[in-house]
Amino acid sequence: MEVVGILFGSFGLLLLIGAPITIALGMSSMISLVVLGNDLVYLVQVAYSSVDSFPIMALPAFILAGALMEYAGISRRLVNLAEALAGPATGGLAAATVLACLFFGAISGSGPATTAAVGMLMIPAMINRGYDKGFASAITASSGGLGVVIPPSIPMVIYGVSGNQSISKLFIAGFIPGLIIAAGLMSVNYYLCRKKGYKGSTFGWSLAKIGKALKEGIWSIMAPVVILGGIYTGFFTPTEAAVVAIFYTLFVGVFIHRELKLGGGSKSLEACTWLTGRVLLIMFTARTFGRLLVQYRIPEIVANGLLAMTNNVYIIWVLVIAFLIFVGMFMETLATIMILTPVLLPVMAKLGVDPIHFGIVFVCCCEIGFETPPLGENLFIASGIGDTSIEEISLKAIPFSLVEISAVFLIAFVPTLSLWLPKLMGY
Repeated sequence: MEVVGILFGSFGLLLLIGAPITIALGMSSMISLVVLGNDLVYLVQVAYSSVDSFPIMALPAFILAGALMEYAGISRRLVNLAEALAGPATGGLAAATVLACLFFGAISGSGPATTAAVGMLMIPAMINRGYDKGFASAITASSGGLGVVIPPSIPMVIYGVSGNQSISKLFIAGFIPGLIIAAGLMSVNYYLCRKKGYKGSTFGWSLAKIGKALKEGIWSIMAPVVILGGIYTGFFTPTEAAVVAIFYTLFVGVFIHRELKLGGGSKSLEACTWLTGRVLLIMFTARTFGRLLVQYRIPEIVANGLLAMTNNVYIIWVLVIAFLIFVGMFMETLATIMILTPVLLPVMAKLGVDPIHFGIVFVCCCEIGFETPPLGENLFIASGIGDTSIEEISLKAIPFSLVEISAVFLIAFVPTLSLWLPKLMGY
């Protein structure tokens, strides 16, 4: 247990002095290995095994596909369609933002990417329509998290690899929970916009306008249909779907929309390289940390400790969800999944919780972390676009965070919401 104290002690100390999560994970693992007398070549072996995986190849491919779609004109057309569908409804433009994040999340698989792509178009539009800057930024930051719940989802890929679970099944299981969270966001949005007097468009619903948006956006709408349809029908794996998404986007951007130029492709590759490198560094340091935890039976100790307190699954769910939301406020999502999956999954498995159901709840909790300070990546992105402070956005995002937390508890307590669709499709 001395090594466990060194592992967690050095990790906590490094975080307190402001070290990045990757450095904290890697250095604490190295210190522990030195104390154990192990060769540091072990770190290299773990680094190799972390990326030597067919499913993990989906990660850079989905990141690149999401980046390319912005320059291919796909995200803009999805936003236009969402705005046409929202029409004159109270808070229609903010509702369109939720819908746009829902559509784009079915392509990008990333919360920050969804927030940036939709926010660049919708936040200025809402401000010009008389919406408060803080509110416009808050609804965008909150809705951007749908990018990791609506499949395909990068965190689901990481959970599937970490927990040795079917990524296809996770993607299918995330569909209904994603719609539930989106419905909650739109309900709160309607109430707040009605209270603040934010109206929709002055032109009413127009079948002609909706038809035009559908016609212009048909290739954009087909992107998630092709990607998810292929996965759900078993025509290709999630990794193959990510590659299909890249080629589909290139085809639409170059030959259909004719908006994807060499400069856009270059910037997309740059964004993909930077983000993938950051994720892989976190992955292999977290994997080393996690292996040391397993070696010293920390997951088993945590599981036995929780089960000694109570064997009531609902109480355990409350404790786990509260813990995950708290951790999400301070720790990067992918690192959280890599570190905590081997710790918490055995606990829930002992209580009879389906690993796929737990994975969906886990990812939903991580989604809330995108909009909660001090880490809240979506908050920083929306703050930059809306030219407003993190403090103002954080306060105005509280109602949206509360409804998302309520949705997470509903999803946790009613497993059918996650497991019905995979069962229906024969998974």
